[in-house]
Amino acid sequence: MKIEDELNGKPMSVRKRFGQHFLVDESVIDRIHALLAIQRHDRILEVGPGRGALTAGLLESADKVVAIEIDRELAGMLKTRFAELEVIESDVLVVGVDQFSGMRVVGNLPYNISSPLLVRMLARASSIRDMHFMLQREVAQRLTSDPGSKAWGRLSVLAQYHCEVTYLFDVNAQAFQPAPSVESAFVRLEPRQRELQPVSMQRFNAVIRQAFGQRRKRVSNALKELNVPWHRMDIDPSVRPEQIDVDGFVRIANSCLSSAAEITGEKKRE
Repeated sequence: MKIEDELNGKPMSVRKRFGQHFLVDESVIDRIHALLAIQRHDRILEVGPGRGALTAGLLESADKVVAIEIDRELAGMLKTRFAELEVIESDVLVVGVDQFSGMRVVGNLPYNISSPLLVRMLARASSIRDMHFMLQREVAQRLTSDPGSKAWGRLSVLAQYHCEVTYLFDVNAQAFQPAPSVESAFVRLEPRQRELQPVSMQRFNAVIRQAFGQRRKRVSNALKELNVPWHRMDIDPSVRPEQIDVDGFVRIANSCLSSAAEITGEKKRE
């Protein structure tokens, strides 16, 4: 499939391996910019700018915009079209996130990398001002779900531990070219500090990974290798992981009698 390049009319390929679905609906673009409310002093990191649908408005409002684009053809077009834009031609999953400390992050995320990218960004959430992402609706629902729902899972716990997550609005498939086979949604993630914190983030991450890796089991069975002293806790060991809230998982992680190395499997590798 070909899409006309807005800059010079040359056809540009849609690369399926990059999960490219370009945002083309002007009303959606305008709504996103209104919700972002960019200020002149803001520094913006745009993930997956594609053909620059959001980029133009970001550059009009912010002092600095950095774009990460994996597609060489698109990166070249963006450099030509926006002289003031800093373009990093790379895979966002390997770019060092620490260099973007203090920036606001915006992106129309390819569906095939949204979950691993979210996990990576959430791990650095305290150094980021806020994040606004276009996601597959199912992923957006997971981010904003409540304990006890089928959508509640590892990504839900991670996102809501690190951030205040707001589901902003739905976006239908016709807003993109080519149109994806699923519906989308736009979400906001604002980093926050929770009152109850894990003694070890490594242990916390390992606990929720193992719990939701066996989500159909009772939580005591899913975490049986972690030596959790259930008799000292106010969490029912017979419930399933999807019924435990964020603070509950923090308490479990902080109570485990196993070491972080044992939980993550490092002891076995030795």
